[in-house]
Amino acid sequence: MVEAPFEIKVDKWTFRVPKDLLFNENDCWARIEGDKAKVGITDFLQNMISDIVFVEFKEVGSKIEQFDEVAAFESVKSVLDVISPVSGIIEEVNEKLRDSPGRANKDPYGEGWFVLVKLETPDADKENLLTPEGYFEVLKKKLEIERKKLGIK
Repeated sequence: MVEAPFEIKVDKWTFRVPKDLLFNENDCWARIEGDKAKVGITDFLQNMISDIVFVEFKEVGSKIEQFDEVAAFESVKSVLDVISPVSGIIEEVNEKLRDSPGRANKDPYGEGWFVLVKLETPDADKENLLTPEGYFEVLKKKLEIERKKLGIK
């Protein structure tokens, strides 16, 4: 059974932080299962960026270090990079995002993942990542900044 995520509501938005992931401060997550990790963007990032209209990936087989760019995505507002929380070899990219990039908006922690990485140094990588509780605290601070920008109480 999956634990209920941490949630915070701001105005008309609800931001979720699943408890089975690790995070970096660049609003990207890793779901580590054995020697592999799926990597994606957080609910916060997909909400802030708005509708994702284009995705580009690093090539399968590329060796990446923790905090390297593994993909880029374009929305109606901006172009941003997916910054990997883990290091290793890109084993697979989510081809479904090429045809339907909005999956990353609709289901950022499920169908909207970006890359699958074969891990090289999972224990060392974990030392530099945030737990769900830690990321939730970072998220609350980011939301406070956004509230002030938008004049939301």
